[in-house]
Amino acid sequence: MVTRRNIILGIGGTLALVGAGTAWRVTQAPQRAYEPWKTMGGSNLDPRLDAFRHAILAPNPHNMQPWRIRLIGTDQAEISCDLDRRLPQTDPLDRQIVIGFGCFIELAGIAASRRGLRMEVDAFPDGAGEPRLDSRPVARLRFVAQPGLAADPLAAVIRDRRSAKVPYDLARPVTAENLAILGGAASDRIRFEHTRSENEVRALRDLASAAFALEFNTPRVLGESIDVLRVGSREIDASPDGIPLSGPFFEALSLLGADKVREGARDPQASSTKDQVDKYRKMFEATPGFVWLTGLGNSRGHQLAAGRSYVRLNLLATQLGLGLHPVSQALQEYPEMAALFAESRRLCRVGPDETLQMLARLGYANPVPPTPRWPLEAKLIRA
Repeated sequence: MVTRRNIILGIGGTLALVGAGTAWRVTQAPQRAYEPWKTMGGSNLDPRLDAFRHAILAPNPHNMQPWRIRLIGTDQAEISCDLDRRLPQTDPLDRQIVIGFGCFIELAGIAASRRGLRMEVDAFPDGAGEPRLDSRPVARLRFVAQPGLAADPLAAVIRDRRSAKVPYDLARPVTAENLAILGGAASDRIRFEHTRSENEVRALRDLASAAFALEFNTPRVLGESIDVLRVGSREIDASPDGIPLSGPFFEALSLLGADKVREGARDPQASSTKDQVDKYRKMFEATPGFVWLTGLGNSRGHQLAAGRSYVRLNLLATQLGLGLHPVSQALQEYPEMAALFAESRRLCRVGPDETLQMLARLGYANPVPPTPRWPLEAKLIRA
């Protein structure tokens, strides 16, 4: 089994053998993987494609980017799921994948408003797959010209939106005024709530840490994350999805072979795994507050609505200079997580007919870079 110590020793040997060439290689950074964050549509671009260039930047579970986009006629599109990009271990009912589609659809609608278009959404027009998604469309979208339609103010920060997976400033609590603004992300199907006391914050910090550790110590569940690790700039550029590992350390590791890195990471007892659990525990401790979205039901429509609300919440936080980080481990619906799943409902005051759809850390944080994305062209279904 590859351990962190063996990897580090191997890196030293590799550096000694390859020399100056390696010094250049380990300072490389991915390039193509971040181009979608820079690509801007022109006024002559099909407005649907312009909307989808923004929508592909949506937050989504494990960054799997399961979108399949088919243009219909001159003003419609059909969105479906790439079924190979689901997460059967951590998301066995595809609830979180559907939330990701809600984020995608909302970003498309926000971006379309810049071109004076209202986006009509027909969700699951041919029915919804239960308990798993199937090949039927998630949504059919129609882009309708509406003279005088003002651009959604959130459109201006789509490309600045991030999931801030870093420690937050405990000395800067989020004000009641800003929490009220964030509450604007709620809808008729989704309720916005937040922690109201230090006791609640401490309890949710402990919950997040316990759920993260449980996931890392459940081999079949951990393996689902390991399978989508992208190690080093070449692998990230070649497959700009999943969980990227970049920077000089991981560039050096990639010289030994990304598969060896993934093999070592599968061991729950490896020091590198324990280091990761400890890193996240410390990050969760540096959380001044939590927010969450409660669905007034748990139909596919409620899940889609949760995604639409969540991405608006993320954009509102961006406007306010706040960091937002979804912590979804305790909300996952596999058997080993059942006790913490029930505890998350209790702590977040979820009623018997309601569903805790999203839970997130909130606070002030240093800027973080974007995550890799496939270009729009890779997600289009050609006739």
